[in-house]
Amino acid sequence: MSDNGTLFTPLTLPCGLVLKNRLSLAPMTTWSSNFDGTIHEDEIHYLKRRSAGLGMAMTAACYVHPDGYAFHQQWGCHSDEMIQSLRLVADTIRSQGARPILQIHHGGRMCPSELLGRQPVSASAVAALRPDADVPRPLTENEIWETIEAFGEATRRAIEAGYDGVEIHGANTYLLQQFFSPHINRRTDEWGGSIQQRMRFPLEVLRAVRRIADGGPDTFAVGYRLSPEEIEEPGITIDDTLELTDALVNEGLDWLHISVRDYWKGSIRDKSDTTRPSTRIVERIDGRVPVIGVGKVYTPEDAEFVLNDGCSIVALGRILLMEPEWAMKVSSGKSDTIRVTLPAEGGTDQLTLPEPLYKRLLEVKGWLPVDRG
Repeated sequence: MSDNGTLFTPLTLPCGLVLKNRLSLAPMTTWSSNFDGTIHEDEIHYLKRRSAGLGMAMTAACYVHPDGYAFHQQWGCHSDEMIQSLRLVADTIRSQGARPILQIHHGGRMCPSELLGRQPVSASAVAALRPDADVPRPLTENEIWETIEAFGEATRRAIEAGYDGVEIHGANTYLLQQFFSPHINRRTDEWGGSIQQRMRFPLEVLRAVRRIADGGPDTFAVGYRLSPEEIEEPGITIDDTLELTDALVNEGLDWLHISVRDYWKGSIRDKSDTTRPSTRIVERIDGRVPVIGVGKVYTPEDAEFVLNDGCSIVALGRILLMEPEWAMKVSSGKSDTIRVTLPAEGGTDQLTLPEPLYKRLLEVKGWLPVDRG
């Protein structure tokens, strides 16, 4: 069970950083930044409105290396030229009373060659199981260490830009997961093979980030996001993830963020296994670090369920796209006024959504319920 009981109880993370409540903005891609990797003014307004009333707010995935650019108009933390852009976001989130957290990311083989202008990189030359997927180039030993250093440098920039922490993106089939995955990682050197060797890259990234974080502010937080399973064969199993969880926690984390689309669903690998992966991980961690639960959390009752299931923080994603004032409405007893649909027109103005994000939300069927009047 969790140690809190309510959504609006403060939480002190292992590093000493105090969150005013147990609610976080989930990191969500916006496809809306400037083409040079800097933040767009519309994203600033989008984040400002959604940070109000939350304990912390995580940014969209921010690429740490030019080879990690995974989304059209993704924003970056790959050079010192980005620090001013990063600072604008940190200042905006903090102005609303939330703790700003930078999610640091490398897309690996999920970076389209048409965006990179070259072949993407990964652990091995194994393409994703989707139409027209690029076959990536395996990273060399030197490139692996260069990429690890890039995560550390991104952390340094986050500190300089005024963030209260970073979250390492090790989920959703991106580079860190690609190294951990037995489906993708076919290496025969010390970066692949056994589960201990496959987890080496994520652990070295965490160590590089920790070294920088430990030299920064005393309360600078480091979190890690992971996906508990893969559907591919061979793929990551929940037992694999429990081993990785132990190793990550032993290195020192301030939270573990479990990336699932639906918090209430069981295994994606074994349909007969109805145990929630997040529940399995919470039980394994046994209170050593806070766990962030996410996935189709729409109502206050949903959020309380996640806390009562043993998580310490609830990340809100799709609901905050439709209802930016969710936290404010819940805390003031106005839950019955929460918007639960996306307007078919006028969403950029009504909901302060950047135009590229709003168009994408309308185009992807089944992503959000659309009110077409």
